[in-house]
Amino acid sequence: MLAATFQFLTASCRRWRLLRNSFREVYRSERERRGIKLLREWLSAEQLAQFDKHDYFEVTGCQSGKRYRIRYGTATNIHELDEYGYPIFGWCFVPNEPLVAGDVMLAQKIALETDELSALAVAKSFQRIWN
Repeated sequence: MLAATFQFLTASCRRWRLLRNSFREVYRSERERRGIKLLREWLSAEQLAQFDKHDYFEVTGCQSGKRYRIRYGTATNIHELDEYGYPIFGWCFVPNEPLVAGDVMLAQKIALETDELSALAVAKSFQRIWN
């Protein structure tokens, strides 16, 4: 009985993810599609593979060499990683103007890869319970 319940839940989660991804593509605004397209053009092959698989990609800070994970979103979506790839705390910095997620993520990527310390100087840090 427990195995059957687990299989049902696993299949349900899989269907839900497929439905969610289909919904995102159909109802995503044209601005959002253009933002994601531009972001994808700036990602390395490794970052693009991460983004396609997990909805995040990792960058290396230009000055400290620290690794950061940028998740899909517009705020509280940057996580500093430890040497094992686990998040230790988060950073939040966004452009002054409201932008779609793809544009915000691209700005965050460029900031961390070209002027990490200045970006972190204006960022707000946050901690939460990681799962």
